[in-house]
Amino acid sequence: MEPRRWPRGYVGTDHETIGSTFLSVLAALKTPEQVLGADEVRRMREVDPERWYPVGWLLSIMETLDGSVGKNGVLRIGRRRFELSHQKRVSYASARDVVYGIDEMYRHSNRGREIGGWAVLEFEPGHATLEKTTPHHCMMEQGILSAALSSAQCPSILTQSKCFRAGADSCVYVISSSLKDERWSGTAKAER
Repeated sequence: MEPRRWPRGYVGTDHETIGSTFLSVLAALKTPEQVLGADEVRRMREVDPERWYPVGWLLSIMETLDGSVGKNGVLRIGRRRFELSHQKRVSYASARDVVYGIDEMYRHSNRGREIGGWAVLEFEPGHATLEKTTPHHCMMEQGILSAALSSAQCPSILTQSKCFRAGADSCVYVISSSLKDERWSGTAKAER
């Protein structure tokens, strides 16, 4: 069996994710038993939202979801995960807050050593580029990022210029928005 490939710099020593993550994935599914199976759903329902669990379990669940609901389904689950797990805890007033806050959001739900993360490569009016070196499914992460931008009243177009799942050593997200005012920059003065 071929060893699993990881994003650049990811080692994942003692990598764990918070239990509320599992519960938000479960809540995002309309028919969880049909998609994941009764045993897996029963196991997930026993999760303590405040306890930490091995990230491998979540990664396995996401692979199952990718196979059953597809990439667009995983994207929707990511959006729902933001609403259920993060939106009450974080308050983003602009795209800048989201772009520079996504790594903190990741670290709030994940712990361990050398667990990857998010880096801002570019941030300018109406455009940002982020790199992701986490092991999480890139479409789920894109859904979280998309929902966070919407919560900041900054609808944007998100694309991936590089994808780990397609062979790159990381995922690179490009965020574009026609908004260049305080909803994007977080400043009171519009950037034009």
